[in-house]
Amino acid sequence: MTMSGSEAFPGFPSPEPFVLVVSGPSGAGKTVICRHLLEGDPGLVLSVSATTRPPRAQEQNGVDYHFLSQAEFQAAVDRGHFLEWATVHGSRYGTPRGPIEEGLRQGRCPLLDVDVQGGRSVKALMPQAVLVMVGPPSLAVLEERLRGRKTDSEDVIQQRLARASRELADWPHYDYVVVNDRLEVAVASVRSILVGERARTVRRRPC
Repeated sequence: MTMSGSEAFPGFPSPEPFVLVVSGPSGAGKTVICRHLLEGDPGLVLSVSATTRPPRAQEQNGVDYHFLSQAEFQAAVDRGHFLEWATVHGSRYGTPRGPIEEGLRQGRCPLLDVDVQGGRSVKALMPQAVLVMVGPPSLAVLEERLRGRKTDSEDVIQQRLARASRELADWPHYDYVVVNDRLEVAVASVRSILVGERARTVRRRPC
């Protein structure tokens, strides 16, 4: 008796969703990379962070960030609304817990664009999370990018550069490192990481 393909091999179980964290210093390009990752991938869902910093030009509330007052942010902290939160460059940033949990229930991978401190906090709370560190080709290139944005004072730029050195030194705590020299190559690299992680056998439930 000859077995059909479906009888001989019932198929692979679907992979369990996981949190994908993309971190890096300000100016490394992590936000742009995340936007490209979301294009054409319905299995990803963006986690929009909350912050107390004022919006930059072209930024939209609820799209780029949830822009909150200090009082609103503290109220969210008191309610346990955030998975993690921290103070960065004098402003507070937090990752809302609800959308991440909902995305996982839907079988989608929440995509987090957070700083290195936030990434490590997420990993401690959710060990199955995958952490990708995005870095610039050099600090000189990073400085050029920060100055090119024309949104920060000289003091802020120097603070960001000093913090960048500390953040980049944290790369051993991440699962992957991607150098953003050419954007299209960096995006392709992170996409390949996502494909590989989805294919891992440990992420598939037995039938």
